[in-house]
Amino acid sequence: MTGPAFPVVPAPVAPALAERAGRVAPFIVMDVMNQAAAIERKGGSVVHMEVGQPSAPTPLSIREAVSRALEHGRIGYTQALGADSLRARIARHYAEAYGVDVEAERVVVTTGSSGGFLLAFLACFQPGARIAITAPGYPAYRNILIALGLEPVAIPVGPETRFALTPELIQKAHAQAPLAGVLTMSPGNPTGVVMTPEAIADVAACCRRLGLWYISDEIYHGLTYEAPATTALSADPDAIVVNSFSKYYCMTGWRVGWLVVPQRLVRTIERLQQNLSISVPYLSQVAGEAAFEATAECEAIKAGYAQNRALLLEALPQIGLGDFLPVDGAFYIYLDIGRYSNDSMSFCRNVLEGTGVAITPGLDFDEARGARTVRLSFAGSLGECEEAVSRFGSWLKRR
Repeated sequence: MTGPAFPVVPAPVAPALAERAGRVAPFIVMDVMNQAAAIERKGGSVVHMEVGQPSAPTPLSIREAVSRALEHGRIGYTQALGADSLRARIARHYAEAYGVDVEAERVVVTTGSSGGFLLAFLACFQPGARIAITAPGYPAYRNILIALGLEPVAIPVGPETRFALTPELIQKAHAQAPLAGVLTMSPGNPTGVVMTPEAIADVAACCRRLGLWYISDEIYHGLTYEAPATTALSADPDAIVVNSFSKYYCMTGWRVGWLVVPQRLVRTIERLQQNLSISVPYLSQVAGEAAFEATAECEAIKAGYAQNRALLLEALPQIGLGDFLPVDGAFYIYLDIGRYSNDSMSFCRNVLEGTGVAITPGLDFDEARGARTVRLSFAGSLGECEEAVSRFGSWLKRR
């Protein structure tokens, strides 16, 4: 007697990954952080110059404001565009800092600047659209655009333009294949270079002439050492500005930033925010509003960065690392290491293993030319910068 026949079950087929997600490169600085953490877990000493975040704590007055909010107990949603009081305070900031009138209705509170980029890109660009960015430049621009099915157009920039885009470069890229937008950053990451008011006005005028969206990343505003940075809104009220409380206000982990957008984009972005995140965390918004009253504390922290900058500008050339870009703002030095290596990945790994100093390969910022550059962050203490120079210098002498 034969038993019942069982159906043949086909072998399972794994679903395919999204092709665009597979093209997103790793954020190399985060990998360096992991390598540094592994050394520390084994008892090693690491001087962290790889990560672009302040080492100082969030100012006390901000933390106290959040503590008071916690006492009320109820932590709920806000409006999708952000709490009215925070949006109004951000708008007031533009009048106070730049002499620019911004209606509070045009301000969107976002989950850090990263959330702002997602909202802006989704609102402005059709799938496949081409957006001009600089090389070197912040790697997440490229990777977010790719993840959204957009095409980053990395335009090489150099000392002849002070590492900024120009109308000529934009027009050339647009002539090769139409662009939909242009993204600039001032002060820059990794370069630290600040665009002049004239350069920003020229880019804004070019974008208006060509019918392109102009997006200006101003996350490092407040962190300049020679002259203040200029907002793109001074040149074009229709520019899209991205900013954040992360850097100047020492609030990276709070994940709160903002957009200023043209009125015609507000409702579109509101609908996106409603569905993607409902609203930015309430306590982070409380912290953001309090941040504007913490200027004295933030300026004291910035004075520490200025000390670090002065030390490194003098000490690095003395140990054989004198080829770097102007350090106008932010807290980075972008170094040419071509005399030592044409493989920045291996160079940074060897520096970390040989000295315990963590720095970031230039390939994170420039896929074509970054093999001979590295980025150092001087957002730590003066003592850490001095220790890094000592370790680095001794190591270079042994090579």
